[in-house]
Amino acid sequence: MILKKLTLASLTFLGVAILSTSCSKGHNDTGSEFAPNMYYPVGYEPYRQIDSNTVNPMGLNMRMPAQGTIARPNYHTRFGEGDSASADLMIYNIPKDSIAIAERTLTNPIPETEKTLEEGKLLYGRYCQHCHGEGGKGDGLVGKQYKGVPSYSADAYKTMNDGHIFHVITHGKGRMWPHGSQMTPEERWKIVQYVHKLQQG
Repeated sequence: MILKKLTLASLTFLGVAILSTSCSKGHNDTGSEFAPNMYYPVGYEPYRQIDSNTVNPMGLNMRMPAQGTIARPNYHTRFGEGDSASADLMIYNIPKDSIAIAERTLTNPIPETEKTLEEGKLLYGRYCQHCHGEGGKGDGLVGKQYKGVPSYSADAYKTMNDGHIFHVITHGKGRMWPHGSQMTPEERWKIVQYVHKLQQG
């Protein structure tokens, strides 16, 4: 009987101790997590790690960039030495379904020179010729299989402006796939210059 009372008293004391210590943490403490892999990614994150990394400083998976490192932006590119065109013109965020906005607002920021036209021709041959053909007549080897690839020098296609062509290269149109992820904005503008030459026939 005494043993039973002692056991009951010790269990009560233990319960009170657990309750009092469990309430001592702040309101921001989430407590123990049952399944941490539901909250944290399995893969390592570069500047954060759940399990402390003992090699790198501050337990990071990846070291911070070296002091003096210059960041290289994704869309800002330079046109060439001595060119005063703003790199901000190379940022393109017009939605896919807003081709009319592109037609009204965009003009080619790259001055047309023999060099840029030659580069545009090279890029056209690499990315466009297989469908649109060497002369822009829609008679490329792939274009013949697709059927319906337009000729740049026919109908409304011969009057397409800078913004229209750039937007279609970036986002695609109809069965034409988008090329925005394959070329820099500068390369797309050079192709636009060359397409204007093909529009002249």
